[in-house]
Amino acid sequence: MHEPGNETPSKAEWRTRILRARAELPPEAHAREAAALAAAASSIHAETVCAYLPFGTEPGQISLVNALAARVLLPVIPDTPGPLDWAEYTGPDALVPGRLRGVLEPSGPRLGTAAVASAQVLLIPALAVDRHGTRLGRGAGYYDRTLTAAPNTARVAVVRAEEVVDRLPAEPHDVPMTAVLTPSGLIQLPTAAAAR
Repeated sequence: MHEPGNETPSKAEWRTRILRARAELPPEAHAREAAALAAAASSIHAETVCAYLPFGTEPGQISLVNALAARVLLPVIPDTPGPLDWAEYTGPDALVPGRLRGVLEPSGPRLGTAAVASAQVLLIPALAVDRHGTRLGRGAGYYDRTLTAAPNTARVAVVRAEEVVDRLPAEPHDVPMTAVLTPSGLIQLPTAAAAR
């Protein structure tokens, strides 16, 4: 719970609320949103995109990655907390189970943590994002450690429309997003840089 007199939910409270809402979403609604997200992602123009494969109740499906008309790099989760490694996505047949349960990763050569800097766009999983660019992740810190290597790259949080909120708690290490991708389309966040 938040401290008395402070009515702003904590990160933990936001996570609980959003994960509960995602778990309650009927499968047919999830599928409709995933199709709309893929359609919205197809409007992204870049030579290289660092993306991810949605799993569990995360918005989207593999169609999100397949809709990108770009070279796509997917994350490889390291054995110890740190920046993400990357490998090229060459299709669903080249995916293998990753270190974390339910997460698929490319089976091809590892490109190293610096590969993130080769992308023009980063699609980043999020539980929520606010209108100032603050992203709420799951709390492991992999993306916060990774994003510092690509300071000038477009950082696009992927969420459901209801997960774009007015204000989230922010910490100094949080890297602001420059845009949000929802099933309704791409939302630019012109105030993200000014909010820091």
